[in-house]
Amino acid sequence: MQRISVTVRLNRSTLQFDDAAYARLETYLAESASLLEGDPDPQEILSDLEQAVADQCTRRLRPGQTVVTLAELVPALEEIGSVQTPTASAAPEQTMRPTSRPLQQVSEGAVISGVCQGLARYFGLNVTALRIFAVLLLLLTGGGVILVYLALMLLFPFAPLEPNGQPLRWLPARSRAFAEFLARKFSLVS
Repeated sequence: MQRISVTVRLNRSTLQFDDAAYARLETYLAESASLLEGDPDPQEILSDLEQAVADQCTRRLRPGQTVVTLAELVPALEEIGSVQTPTASAAPEQTMRPTSRPLQQVSEGAVISGVCQGLARYFGLNVTALRIFAVLLLLLTGGGVILVYLALMLLFPFAPLEPNGQPLRWLPARSRAFAEFLARKFSLVS
């Protein structure tokens, strides 16, 4: 008899992990818990961390795949990073975000170009809520926010694509190609 997978509940999500991925996840969460000793609310931080792991792993699963392996877990943990505890000498800006991620467009899961996805990742916001806010701004400004979106689309660099990620949808792929074309064109002119 051989155990194939382990079912794990991470905050509000339930996923199946193979043995190697489960062992790595267990080590990661134990290390995170030890770093949070003395924190006023370590359980809330660990719950948020578990949810981030679940979201990242779910995003990386291929269609029809039900068991998380090291191939999905390791890149997810690298993107999340390790838990950083605020120190007395840390600047206030550094303690707001647990990891320093660059502000860039994220094409995976994008609807148009990935601006909202990138802003949500950078500021730690829910991308759906940010998209709803953008639509409300679109209605309230009479379409003026479209110019802001286009400017951000041209100014923000693109995050690298996942090597084994799902293919981009049509519009994000075309938006990315167009923005990269313009960037190459303007870099030759300068």
